[in-house]
Amino acid sequence: MPGKNGETLLKEKVNYGEGYPLTGKKPLEDFLFTLKVSYSSVLTRTSIFATAGNIGNYFLAAAQGFFRSLPSAIFLFSSITNSQANILPVIVTNHTVTIAAELEDGEHLVGQCEISHPMVSPEPAIPQPSDDDAPAPDGIGEYVSPKQNVMFESIGKDKYEPLPSRISRLYYINGYGMEIHPSPNPDFLANIASRDILVYSCGSLWTSIIPCLAMKGVALSIAKSPSIRAKVLLLNGENDRETEGYTAADYIRAIVQTLNNNNHSTPVYGLGGANTTYPTSAFITDLVYLKGTKVPVDVKQITLMGVRCREFDGGSRFDAATVAHAMGEVWAGAS
Repeated sequence: MPGKNGETLLKEKVNYGEGYPLTGKKPLEDFLFTLKVSYSSVLTRTSIFATAGNIGNYFLAAAQGFFRSLPSAIFLFSSITNSQANILPVIVTNHTVTIAAELEDGEHLVGQCEISHPMVSPEPAIPQPSDDDAPAPDGIGEYVSPKQNVMFESIGKDKYEPLPSRISRLYYINGYGMEIHPSPNPDFLANIASRDILVYSCGSLWTSIIPCLAMKGVALSIAKSPSIRAKVLLLNGENDRETEGYTAADYIRAIVQTLNNNNHSTPVYGLGGANTTYPTSAFITDLVYLKGTKVPVDVKQITLMGVRCREFDGGSRFDAATVAHAMGEVWAGAS
């Protein structure tokens, strides 16, 4: 067992590394060594990872560092776990890409943890570059997240301090705090445009769903897809720090606004003063929610937005059987 802050594990890593340089002649052993180094280095940064870390994330991080390719890392993980899912990264880059949120009161928050479940830290949110710093050629740059963005306590996520004001938009930044616009993975866009049903799944709205949408080309792929017959939002069972006070209509507006704001194509529809390019129904056609949801659902208001409301039996969380039943109902209505 590792000692405090992982000293024992780090010592084992050093001993192992001294007698085993990465030669490339034994790729499996090389990868396992990389995985061990990744896990060890994380443990030495903070003891929180020893109790709240996710071994799957460690594995993917080590594999991505070893192959220098996130798709290759996902392929390896899927092969080992015998996953039948077709998993595609939204962004493919070897640089660190960081999300940030602008609040309605003008404040900016950097990183998923700072937005969703921050920890008290005296460190500034955005690092200040020195005069000697030079931006990376592609404008993304290398960014080392502030400590509060990697120190996650799962026991505290359900108990949160509300944001000072609502989030107005989410965007990406480079290592110098400058806003950037990374290009989405072409395979990701192609798969969106070729599916029968698009599902915005449950999860943190602004740090899980919106980052996949806040890029050029995503709105066009969804709105112009010749094959998608239904675009479904699975409504969360309750709000969290990111969505405190939200109604179901607020979830819909956040998704539609993000897609339209990041769509740079020529406007096709005019909505009389609304800050949109496409109507709501171009991105969301069905709202699926459980009877036990704690998020207010105004069926009349949402119907006027062009979205069908579908309520199903259940508590505050979806299970696989309920989702399968809901998708069957949605597909039957769309066919």
